[in-house]
Amino acid sequence: MSKINKASQALPAAVEQILRQLGKNIRIARLRRKMRLIDIAEKVGVSRFLMADIEKGKPTASIAAYLTTLWVLGLLDDVRNIANPDRDIEGKTLENARAPKTAPKRKEELDNDF
Repeated sequence: MSKINKASQALPAAVEQILRQLGKNIRIARLRRKMRLIDIAEKVGVSRFLMADIEKGKPTASIAAYLTTLWVLGLLDDVRNIANPDRDIEGKTLENARAPKTAPKRKEELDNDF
């Protein structure tokens, strides 16, 4: 009997919605390329059943399977900005708030003898 991933059972609604949309987007990209489900599954290295789960946006499919599918479809570059620290406004604001306001004082005098 396989273990059930508890994290995939209690997902926030926003996460479920994004996974479903990602699955739909992958399906549309596959169909536009006139690829059969089994063809893309072979290229990704997964079963056709797992590929079907990816297209449904199932949370039990690994992120590696999703990303490899995007790579096969030539869409992986779109993922590069996810969680980009340069675009993390809240994180940068918190970091700046914790930064010292002045330079630290020197503990010893500099020797000017050269």
